[in-house]
Amino acid sequence: MPRRKRFSGESMCRLLEENGFFAVRQRGSHRVMQKSIPGGTVTVPVPMHADLKAGTLASIIRQSRLDRTLFEE
Repeated sequence: MPRRKRFSGESMCRLLEENGFFAVRQRGSHRVMQKSIPGGTVTVPVPMHADLKAGTLASIIRQSRLDRTLFEE
């Protein structure tokens, strides 16, 4: 299995925006990103930290419903 890239909050938001998400709001250190899909909306909170931890990154990948290969080296 390929290794995941290292992401900051800013680079994660950029990748999500490239894949159809847009920033809805930000409160403190968390930015909320959304994407409209048929039948609903996908919402992903992203902490704006310098380095996202592995569990946080896995949660964002799962919630975003994007292909895992986008997050690999």
